Amino acid sequence: MESGETALEKVQYYGTGKRKTATARVFLIPGSGQIIVNHVDVQEYFKHATQRTIVSQALEETENTAKFDVYVNVKGGGYTGQAGAIRLGIARALLRYDPELRPALKKPGFLRRDQRIKERKKYGQPGARKRFQFSKR
Repeated sequence: MESGETALEKVQYYGTGKRKTATARVFLIPGSGQIIVNHVDVQEYFKHATQRTIVSQALEETENTAKFDVYVNVKGGGYTGQAGAIRLGIARALLRYDPELRPALKKPGFLRRDQRIKERKKYGQPGARKRFQFSKR
């Protein structure tokens, strides 16, 4: 053992969240309630209040806001997709912490993976669904 380490191992709970093309790896560690996203405070990372609200919804619903420090590595997508991915990751990590929180997380839909992603562009057409104008003659 290194100096400063104790015999007790650090307890952490892990959850993975995905939305659109964003993937978030979420670690819940018992602490004071700070949220760190990609080594930056959540207030600095997400400029819009709605995105910060989305990130903390699962913690607020289960009344665990001040119990855990949340460390997140997120990549891909935009800010909205990343916020949704983080929310799903936090919800899954909370389930690892306490499986009895499942009804509280399931009812508002925090455990549901939003599978909507951008549809690919089709060949011979200008977009995914848009078509060139049809001319009969």
